[in-house]
Amino acid sequence: MEIRVVSICLSLFVLTYAEPVKYVDCGSAVAKVSSVEVSPCPKQPCELKRGQSYAVNVTFLSDDASQTSKAVVHGVIAGIPVPFSIPNDDGCTSGVVCPIQKAKTYSYVNQLPVKSAYPSIKLLVEWELMDDLGKDLFCIKFPVQITS
Repeated sequence: MEIRVVSICLSLFVLTYAEPVKYVDCGSAVAKVSSVEVSPCPKQPCELKRGQSYAVNVTFLSDDASQTSKAVVHGVIAGIPVPFSIPNDDGCTSGVVCPIQKAKTYSYVNQLPVKSAYPSIKLLVEWELMDDLGKDLFCIKFPVQITS
């Protein structure tokens, strides 16, 4: 009973701070994104504190089949994409059950760690999930503010 109450409380906490994020599609070739959430992100642009990690959830409808999926993330600063490391680039172990099937909805979930060495700056996060042919299942951009 105690574990159930703790689970419910944690779920409510995440739902309280998960905010649908305004995003721009930057070239989704074989999927349609229906929502993007960052948690915690109570206001926009999301304020990402250095030394913290944030959950990113992208819900999408696949228009094609793929055996694999791989994530690539960049921080776009003054129009220049800078690689952003994530702990796991394998989409098939990040909520997406592979093989990906055509006309099926998926919820991709991963962590976005913000290193302590990052400067306090406004930027765009560009997140791509690529299929086994290197085409973007989805490509999204959303604004963030890195803070100390």
